[in-house]
Amino acid sequence: MRLIMFGAPGAGKGTQAAILSERLGVPTISTGNILRSAVKNRTSVGLQAQSYMDAGKLVPDEVIIGIIAERLEEADCQKGYILDGVPRTIAQAQALEKAGVRFDCVLDIEVSDQEICHRMYGRRSCPVCGATYHVEAAPPKQEGVCDHCGNTLTLREDDKPETVLSRLETYHRQTEPLKEFYESRGILKVVPFQPTIEATTQAIADILGI
Repeated sequence: MRLIMFGAPGAGKGTQAAILSERLGVPTISTGNILRSAVKNRTSVGLQAQSYMDAGKLVPDEVIIGIIAERLEEADCQKGYILDGVPRTIAQAQALEKAGVRFDCVLDIEVSDQEICHRMYGRRSCPVCGATYHVEAAPPKQEGVCDHCGNTLTLREDDKPETVLSRLETYHRQTEPLKEFYESRGILKVVPFQPTIEATTQAIADILGI
């Protein structure tokens, strides 16, 4: 099964991708991870990416797509894969098609901006051990203090209101048009908003018939 996880930042794509990956026995392909791996392994496309990064430039779409196509050729992807974080634009989606990459289903996890802001503004993380909490949904035993190592919890840069709003604006402008793109190909499946991780997992399982 070849899947794309789609949705706004904070919608839970990474969490659901990890659960699906284990259930289906296929790898989750995260753009950031494979970019770092290609650079580390000094593949031909990885070296291209490195040259842009060394110059302080954004890695262009054709290099990103080349790295993804290279990764999908590996043995562990032969039974399927889950893409998380790509494509982000219609240009990237078109480039994937041109490279011969096809998908069985695009899962669109629907979460309102209001709910995403609520989730992300309430997140706290430990800068030392990496443990994460939520002031309402999963608070630490002692307010502002990590249960595991006792350090002071912080609000990550990514979770600050101005950053969250900026990321949502970018998503709506650049990425949301992909819904129509994949709907026109008959593979977009909408996962309606669910109140818990478990309910979202069940909704996805119902859609996929697994």
